[in-house]
Amino acid sequence: MPRMLHTGQVIVDLVMSVERLPNSGGDVLAQSASFEAGGGFNVMAAAQRNGLPVLYLGRHGNGRFGELAREAMRAEGIQVTLEASRTEDTGLCVALTEATAERSFISYIGAEGQLSAEDLAGVAVQADDSVYVSGYSLLHAGKAEALLDWLLALPRAIRLAFDPGPLVDSPDSAAMRRLLPRIDVWTSNSVEALRFTGTSTIAEALQRLHEGLSQEVLLVVRDGPQGCWVSQHGHSAHVPGFKVQAVDSNGAGDAHAGVFVAALAQGLEPLQAARRANAAAALAVTRWGPATAPGTAEVDALVNGNGVHG
Repeated sequence: MPRMLHTGQVIVDLVMSVERLPNSGGDVLAQSASFEAGGGFNVMAAAQRNGLPVLYLGRHGNGRFGELAREAMRAEGIQVTLEASRTEDTGLCVALTEATAERSFISYIGAEGQLSAEDLAGVAVQADDSVYVSGYSLLHAGKAEALLDWLLALPRAIRLAFDPGPLVDSPDSAAMRRLLPRIDVWTSNSVEALRFTGTSTIAEALQRLHEGLSQEVLLVVRDGPQGCWVSQHGHSAHVPGFKVQAVDSNGAGDAHAGVFVAALAQGLEPLQAARRANAAAALAVTRWGPATAPGTAEVDALVNGNGVHG
């Protein structure tokens, strides 16, 4: 049975809802605040809820945040492959959501920023697995080299999905130059794609990505409420989004990515997978919190025209 092997980072989000961000040196009152598992957890929960078993290959901490992260993964049925760190806790992200549904993050990396070749040596990869890679992982000195070595040694038939995230903004780093030829699926939002390629339109970004990646790469670039663009072999198609009332965009891109990879793993064609991913992201933005991806039944209902529920 296909699985997702997630190599990114699970952290804990301190999620706060504010009318607006304060000016530097200022203060505002939050309407709500809670601790939630976040980071890579959001993608894994989306895939798991949509029928794709998930293994978390990353590290996790030995304190209150590590326990919160592990409990969240256990509740979703995500398999944790490594023991807890002996010395560090799981990291923390302050996630601020404004009234416009826009969100901002401040992150502190903990145990999840470390990963060794020995940690990865015992991973038994199956022929139909999908390996998910976050651009954040390439920024951690205690993780990037071992992870890249492991990724590049995988059999070529293993699907590798890459999400650059907001901090990987160029193909010019040594890590990106190593990884680019191995990427099978690129998934990002439009801002990330434009920044990474130095272009001003999604069409230009898709063309530039095709020039820099393998000939077979499948590109998915999200365009907010408009849906997403899917491109392969130089042919691009727009997949429309679903009209909803957004309250919180935190985790919507992760919901999209997790459901897209799950749908591909289950044999759907890219445009079908993108439509399901668009539905998942649309449902996610109608809910507060980071890991708000819907399950298969809710995605089915929206894709089949039965409206938004919940």
